[in-house]
Amino acid sequence: MLIGRRASVAGDRVLIYMPMIAEAAFAMLACARIGAIHSVVFGGFAAASLATRIDDAKPKLMVTSDAGMRSGKPVPYKHLVDEAIRLAANPPRQVIIVNRGIDAAMPVVAGRDLDYATLRART
Repeated sequence: MLIGRRASVAGDRVLIYMPMIAEAAFAMLACARIGAIHSVVFGGFAAASLATRIDDAKPKLMVTSDAGMRSGKPVPYKHLVDEAIRLAANPPRQVIIVNRGIDAAMPVVAGRDLDYATLRART
């Protein structure tokens, strides 16, 4: 797992805010492998609740998805993440996004947001 240009190290904190997809388990296992501390946040939380969890964990990295699906309907995540980071006093420096192609209008913040597939292709 990468934070910017350096690898995460033991003790770094990672916040995982994802739908129930395989990449959520991959993120948890990656954290365990490198010794990072991970905090999983329920994907149904709104931006203010997510911001509280961000401030509690003080993560260096956040792993999320563009959107999830609930009852066959898309549930956007990325705009909630952006709002939560705006509200948080201790926002993560980097956000890894699993782009499932559900939210075509997903905004990307240059320098902060990283594409999961691009990072995976590098390894």
